[in-house]
Amino acid sequence: MSKPTPSLTPSPRMFFHDTDSPAQPLVERRYDSDFVPSEEYRASLPDMTLTRNAIQGANVPIQQVGISGFRLPLRFVTESGEHTTLEARVTGSVSLEANLKGINMSRIMRTFYEHKDAAFTPDTLTAILRDYQAQVGGLHARLKVGFSYPMLQQSLRSGLAGYQYYTVSYQASLDARGTLRRFINFDFVYSSACPCSAELAEHARLTRNVYAIPHSQRSKARIQLELTEGATLTVEEIQRHCLAALQTETQVMVKREDEQAFAELNGTYIKFVEDAARLLFERFDSDPRVKDFEIACAHLESLHSHDAVSVICKGIEGGYQADFVDFETLIC
Repeated sequence: MSKPTPSLTPSPRMFFHDTDSPAQPLVERRYDSDFVPSEEYRASLPDMTLTRNAIQGANVPIQQVGISGFRLPLRFVTESGEHTTLEARVTGSVSLEANLKGINMSRIMRTFYEHKDAAFTPDTLTAILRDYQAQVGGLHARLKVGFSYPMLQQSLRSGLAGYQYYTVSYQASLDARGTLRRFINFDFVYSSACPCSAELAEHARLTRNVYAIPHSQRSKARIQLELTEGATLTVEEIQRHCLAALQTETQVMVKREDEQAFAELNGTYIKFVEDAARLLFERFDSDPRVKDFEIACAHLESLHSHDAVSVICKGIEGGYQADFVDFETLIC
């Protein structure tokens, strides 16, 4: 016995798309490229910040609301006075009080564009921070601008030169009392040769005439520092502090004589991760422009399947606490 054929129903009418039905879509899709909004029209647009009783969830303050990953070109002035334009990545936030639905996030971006022609420094960041806190509102405001900063590095012996790129960010914050704080984060990549391994290799050569290579590895130090009020510290000066402390920065342009020189440098400046932290501490602690700092080091061990790490801070009351734990971000 054959099954009954199901009855066919007419195709439903679509909202946006044409069908075989003669009926037109319920919603017309059309972009009016000639439309120019008037001031009256703009004033009539819905504004979510004016809503009442629209808060979902607990009606409590939010410590940070804003944007992250906003990109734009900013103009920097090098220590030698040259101008260079770099792609920057912006994170900006303000606090939001209870009873308020949200903020106008586009104002953060617009404030940056108002300063786009200025040479960018921590002081420029401060001016932008004050402007957008006033426009967006909020008792607390924070800004972070990250960028990759190129510096020409001379090779050790061959006379070649190449650009080394440094991961840098400027940060600033304003609290409810108007207290301003300015920060710089800087990553420095270097080579670390193990002192213990160097001793063991020499022991094998002298006692058993066995050739052995001490282990060394690419390593990274992350410098997080707070500037003293009114102080100026350039990216170039931070790089020189790191280089003077550690000596064994990784190289860009290398010929055989440079590679030999680098091996000699590593032999001269052997260091454990503890040594690296203390050497950098000594350097930044001696600079009066640096109010506070935290330094995290990671030696990406070639001997072990894990890394050797250290964290050190200046130790001032209310300052950094040496509680850095994101060592996976130091992989280089």
